[in-house]
Amino acid sequence: MRFGQSIFATQKSIERGLITCIRLLTLFYMAPENRLLAALPRDIHEKLALSLKRVSLKQGTILHHPGEAIEALYFPIDCLLSITITMTDGSTAEAGMVGNREVIGVNAFMGGRETTQTEYIVQIAGSAIKVDAGLLLEEFDRNKKLRDVLLRYTQALIAQISQTTGCNSLHVLDQRLARWLLEAQDRVDSDDLKLTQEFLGHMLGVRRAGVTQAAQKLQENGLIRYHRGHVQILDQERLEASSCECFRVLREEYDRLLGGKDRDG
Repeated sequence: MRFGQSIFATQKSIERGLITCIRLLTLFYMAPENRLLAALPRDIHEKLALSLKRVSLKQGTILHHPGEAIEALYFPIDCLLSITITMTDGSTAEAGMVGNREVIGVNAFMGGRETTQTEYIVQIAGSAIKVDAGLLLEEFDRNKKLRDVLLRYTQALIAQISQTTGCNSLHVLDQRLARWLLEAQDRVDSDDLKLTQEFLGHMLGVRRAGVTQAAQKLQENGLIRYHRGHVQILDQERLEASSCECFRVLREEYDRLLGGKDRDG
């Protein structure tokens, strides 16, 4: 009898060890690819590890419709997500951008799991880490370190939305397009962006013809190369100079709240 109990106990110990190994491997391969996820406390990583799921997202996929309960949060790896708002006439504009130092779905831990106006859409295809909203909310309620990280990010997101509102009202389209491309580049860590002019028009809240003219100016000045749904940034320094101050101001605020990002690579 004791021998049988000993074997059972050994099996349980092995199972716990395997689970721990899986969790650690999950952390090793997943967490570093999203800076916000990597900033979470280690004990939270271990609790969430088995619930983290790497998913592939296609451009144009809608992750959340207005009024729906938020069932999952997404930590982008190399994709770019957008928080958009649609008016009654069907016109659309971007309110916020989410990349590899962020998460989308913060409403899930802000006291209400529904959004009444915004929609989440995939701007640039790629991978993200998906986590159950209910599970993250439970940890948010009980863990101060996790709350601190996510609330600092929420402050950064509010700063982004506020800056975007001012930028859209006060700056010309040429500056706004340059800023948008820089924001996208910084969030996917790539100079090559797969974007159509139609999609850019929706994000900037302008007609496609306006985006075409602004993109042509940037291309003629040697700052970007554009061809059939593909934008390549050729001269980042000059593109920043042609942008408004919003890109620099917002980058500094993100670095202040979430820690500086290594941009030497």
